Amino acid sequence: MGAIDLPKSPNVFHPEKPSAVGSRNSLAQEYRDQQAEVNLLLEEETNKVIHHLTARLPKDVLERLDVMGGMKEKLYNYFNQNYQNMFNRYMVTTEDEMVKKVRNFVDKEETKVLTRYTPKEIAEILDAVGGADKFNTGEIEKSVVNMYGHLQGHIQRGVNELETHTNSILRQKTDTGAFVRGENAYSIVKCAFKDNQYKPKTVTDVKLSVNILDSELISPIFHYQVTVEYLIKDLIAKHIIDSIDKIIEQIKDDRIDQGMEELSDSEIIFAKLGKVENFTDDNLDEAKSKRYSFMAKTLMDRLHDLRAEIDPEAFDALNVRENIKKIIDMENIRNRGFNTAINSITAILDTSKMGYQYIENLKNGREVVIREYEDTDPANLPDERYSVKMRYFDNAQLIEDRKAYDVQLKSFETEVQHLWDVLEVIYQDKKPSFRVTDFEDLAKKSKNRIRKIIKDKSGEPLYEDISKVWDEISYVKSAETEVEKSNRTYIYEKDRIRTRVIRMRDRMKRMYDFLYPIERRVMEERLAWLEREYFRFDYMINPYHLQPGILLDVDITSIKRKKATLDAMANVLNEFLHGVSKGFQDAAFASFSRRRSTVRADINQSFSSAAEEEEIAAVAPTKPKVIAAPRAASGSGKKGVVDSKRKKPSRGGSGLTEL
Repeated sequence: MGAIDLPKSPNVFHPEKPSAVGSRNSLAQEYRDQQAEVNLLLEEETNKVIHHLTARLPKDVLERLDVMGGMKEKLYNYFNQNYQNMFNRYMVTTEDEMVKKVRNFVDKEETKVLTRYTPKEIAEILDAVGGADKFNTGEIEKSVVNMYGHLQGHIQRGVNELETHTNSILRQKTDTGAFVRGENAYSIVKCAFKDNQYKPKTVTDVKLSVNILDSELISPIFHYQVTVEYLIKDLIAKHIIDSIDKIIEQIKDDRIDQGMEELSDSEIIFAKLGKVENFTDDNLDEAKSKRYSFMAKTLMDRLHDLRAEIDPEAFDALNVRENIKKIIDMENIRNRGFNTAINSITAILDTSKMGYQYIENLKNGREVVIREYEDTDPANLPDERYSVKMRYFDNAQLIEDRKAYDVQLKSFETEVQHLWDVLEVIYQDKKPSFRVTDFEDLAKKSKNRIRKIIKDKSGEPLYEDISKVWDEISYVKSAETEVEKSNRTYIYEKDRIRTRVIRMRDRMKRMYDFLYPIERRVMEERLAWLEREYFRFDYMINPYHLQPGILLDVDITSIKRKKATLDAMANVLNEFLHGVSKGFQDAAFASFSRRRSTVRADINQSFSSAAEEEEIAAVAPTKPKVIAAPRAASGSGKKGVVDSKRKKPSRGGSGLTEL
């Protein structure tokens, strides 16, 4: 079959014509009955779901669901509309493009044969005319790649929506797992579902906070105020780490070539630590020290405390520091990471049809606020809305935020305690002195009798003489270790505040019953305000739970039965995390390779007996070395990277020993 015989796609758009653009039929499929194949597949998937439902649900529920009628038809249509429209057309397009590639490849090979009958000089002229600098197809190739990338993105987004809706149908509820799934679930710091304050029966408020660490960012983020010296040192440090990794990789390859055991994880770490002093040292004052081998000490001294902006009075375009700063600024290292994150979240919101009316980009503060609506008053906003706040933290900011969090929580404790004291004083004043009102009055009345009848005989101290450790509000708090002091959760303190609020409300009800004097109204108003502010504070993120990196804070309000914003935001978050974060990487799995248990003496299999092998070894002492199997993943820690370099066989062995 020649290149001319291969069918070329018509330049038309039609859903049924074979190999037309957007067609569900392809000439490459040789007129197979696609509809029958799809029906068989959909029937099988529908029966699986029906069988799953019949096996799990009670009999009375199945009778109401009408499984054999309406439910099966709905599932069949649901799978048919989504699966057939996306998957079949994608496969047809892929097959047609593969046919074109094969045809073009055959044409190219036939063209190469023509150069055999062409004089050498003409061939060189044609090659020079068609060089990369004359007819550059790079931009066209980029456009094609972008088109396929957008196509794949739309298909992936449709698959994600299909997966989200399918999970919602099967679970019939919305929980944290509906947002961030799979390898990004660890990044959730806080996710809370609660009923809306104005419409608790029909509307849900969701708070979701995701923390992406510095080490997980694909493009690192720096604060605008960071010094040029810090940026250069960071670049040098990365270069040193990359150099050490290359040396370790060479050592590992040499050991494999020699038939030795691979380095264990701990041995690799110690090998890296031993190579650090080959590139740098701690000698700050010596100009010839290793730390200044990449950039001279004189240049580093001139950049000391030089930040993003230079005073116009001191600016001189011919100075060394200004030119070094210009080189760093041209690379856009300072702004690259944060701008990439903003472009990613805004582009995903646009393509996901999640428009926004308000955006505030605080570039110098590394913070961006996006809201679907400009208004912030919940009474004027619809029931389907969202707001996103993305902020970059470093360690210094987290320390200050933790200090403010400590002070704020202590202030709540003080205010609640003050209201508690006021209520206690009013309660004691209202108690009549001539009769028993509570257990405390009864205990005072029985004190002398208890001492005479019980305690004097047993010799035990009175209850009033024993020091009280338990305040009857919360259990005794255990002593803090260094871990708790550095990472305060404040669960104990928050429970105390919550318990005091509940008890104060109950006490006021018992004190006043159906009476509403001015004292009760003032205290209830104060209690309601403190409770509202406290819950708003408790809804916030505890900065002790954060680590330096990006904090993505999402507030969603969605109708419980509709959940349109919830489902759409789930796809946005997963796509954003995939584009910005490298994800969690376990070094043990990333560098997983052949273990010692797989090093076997019989890896070179032979049909000869052991005695014959000894005779052969005596005659030919240069025994072939065992070449290890290629590793599953390189030690660089990147996902999906396979070491495809072919290992050279040892001199004494044949190439057959290489796996």
